[in-house]
Amino acid sequence: GHLAAATSTGGMTAKTPGRVGDSPVIGAGTWADDETVALSATGHGEYFIRWAVGHEVNARMRWAGQSLNEAAGAVVRELGEIGGSGGLVAVDRKGNVSLPFNSPGMYRAWCGLDGEINTGIYR
Repeated sequence: GHLAAATSTGGMTAKTPGRVGDSPVIGAGTWADDETVALSATGHGEYFIRWAVGHEVNARMRWAGQSLNEAAGAVVRELGEIGGSGGLVAVDRKGNVSLPFNSPGMYRAWCGLDGEINTGIYR
């Protein structure tokens, strides 16, 4: 099969006119590569753009051999260390799902490999 990602945004309150967030930036808020991962990000877009979050998760999986959970978790943790808050919805080529976040909560839902539907807001 193939992996694909699509990301939309509700925007940020009181944003600067003309601001472009991470959602439309391939490699920041959106990424898909059939060999590794498809992901969409949410949070403070400026940090996701600076950190190239989507590309960074992909690179760690492809070149460092990290699993989806290792790569996505580490990138979101490091994002928090530089002041960014938010999270990812990510799936790898084997169907594993990872939804790390460093904010108080993140609305999320997914269907696992076992077919079970899961939802969450807080940890």
